[in-house]
Amino acid sequence: MKKFVVKLKQKENRKLTISTDFIRLDSAMKLSGAAATGGEAKMLINDEKVRVNGEVCTVRGKKLHEGDRFEYKYVIYEVTR
Repeated sequence: MKKFVVKLKQKENRKLTISTDFIRLDSAMKLSGAAATGGEAKMLINDEKVRVNGEVCTVRGKKLHEGDRFEYKYVIYEVTR
């Protein structure tokens, strides 16, 4: 019987500082560098590859407020003011 070793990738935490009351998810992805363009952000969100506060989110216009977190590719971005 073969044994497999699974290495879990460590999640990285980053801060995303905003100067407004909220930021929309697709804009947050562009601003943070998680997505290069709004179109790419839209695709990633629609493909269920983004989590907001631990849950998969498919709403690209989701409003993120201070303290909210979104995750993509082992990076967790926390919205701060």
